[in-house]
Amino acid sequence: MASLNDNVYEARVNALLQSLGISPGSLTARSLPLCEQAQNLIVAEIDGRGREHRLRPAAAGAWRAMKTSASSQGVVLQIASAFRSVDRQVEIIRSKLAAGVPLEQILTLSAPPGYSEHHTGRAVDITTSGTRALEQEFENTAAYRWLCANAHAFRFFLSYPRSNPQGYAYEPWHWCFRS
Repeated sequence: MASLNDNVYEARVNALLQSLGISPGSLTARSLPLCEQAQNLIVAEIDGRGREHRLRPAAAGAWRAMKTSASSQGVVLQIASAFRSVDRQVEIIRSKLAAGVPLEQILTLSAPPGYSEHHTGRAVDITTSGTRALEQEFENTAAYRWLCANAHAFRFFLSYPRSNPQGYAYEPWHWCFRS
């Protein structure tokens, strides 16, 4: 979460929200917390395409330990997405708007800039072999069942279960490290 004393960050986020047509009232109604953008990040994993996925050091260590534990039980965990900057979140939303997706629908699928757990460097979108990344079908995998039974031991928790109070679509792949 962002420090409420960080007026520069909060003002920047508010200006970005305004530029996208996102009202502060809509965020208050959903009880979305402002998320600070992590500064100290390390590479947690490099995927098969050579893309670096960065997390805060504690989250990266917990991710590696969790992935190793799952692997020892025959379960493959891979990062599909990790740290994402506020600017990248703006690009994602603008791209969806340009494709004609209504803002209300976008905000059930993507967090507003400044309000994504990915900004914190603690969130990972997880995938596994044999399934499409970032799809609800992930809940039917051995990886998801393993995460539900074991992720808490590594301080990772499912952020957006069905009917979550934040108003996001169900995301069985999105897990966040809590220290």
